[in-house]
Amino acid sequence: MRLAAADVFTPLAWRDGALALVDQTLLPGEERWEYMDLLQLRTRAEDNGLRLEALENTPSKFYVKAMLGSPGRDEQIENYQETIRNVGRAGIPILGFHWMPNHVWRTSRSAPGRGGALVTAFDLSLAQTAPLSHGRVYPAEEMRENYEYFVKAVVPVAEEAGVKLALHPDDPPVDSLGGVARIMNGFENFKRAMAVVDSPNLGLDFCMGCWSEMMGAGCLEAMDHFAARGKIYYIHFRDVQGLASKFQECFLGEGNVNLVQAITTLKKNGFTGFLIDDHVPKMVNDSEYGHRARAHAIGYISGLLTAVEALA
Repeated sequence: MRLAAADVFTPLAWRDGALALVDQTLLPGEERWEYMDLLQLRTRAEDNGLRLEALENTPSKFYVKAMLGSPGRDEQIENYQETIRNVGRAGIPILGFHWMPNHVWRTSRSAPGRGGALVTAFDLSLAQTAPLSHGRVYPAEEMRENYEYFVKAVVPVAEEAGVKLALHPDDPPVDSLGGVARIMNGFENFKRAMAVVDSPNLGLDFCMGCWSEMMGAGCLEAMDHFAARGKIYYIHFRDVQGLASKFQECFLGEGNVNLVQAITTLKKNGFTGFLIDDHVPKMVNDSEYGHRARAHAIGYISGLLTAVEALA
């Protein structure tokens, strides 16, 4: 296993006490990612001595109709299939995706953390009265049917293109938000999601923070299960205090999960993917990207890797 750099913080849908709807308008040429753009992105990384391991999430508007089963979903799926082909042609091995048409939610971005740092937090009691994000209620069974329709269409293309599709959990993993059911929110639901298509090209972006929200310290059972089956492609190595209905993010080492056991679990199962620092606290005088907090997280993870690798 190895350490990788993270992308910027996931956009939040809940801001300033109200639901901020993300613009889903597609402009001309925005339906998919094109080969030359992806190739130039990969070679730009290589020109700077880096290796582009994965791309996490196309814009949601590329496939929001597929997630919701709305008119036009087949056209969006065709464009998503072409995106997958282009990712493969460009030599990028992994494409992450999620099943959250109304995105990541938090009820605070300034909850007090350790040492004066600020962290994001979620309290379901504050979000239950949010308006419908997409005009009506989308029940769980409908969202599952839409997911199955989507993966049955795109996984064969991923196999042909040599691209692995990595599914991210719902964040937060509650039953429903803004009227849209959250179906990637539990161990059994993920077993079901992986069983729709039996393929080495469908697996997980195992966001340890989201799994901690779902199961607390017990999330290591899920990590063990999916790692043993080669279904974890990469990991968001973060943690929270609390569970799905009420939690806040935190520095590594002060959350629900025993981090030594997490690394040991991955090592035991021969995990060869990468770990990403993710959703770091906002430290005093830090940059918008969070360079100081990310340095802390990367140092912490590097130390864990070194220590566990040294164990007999």
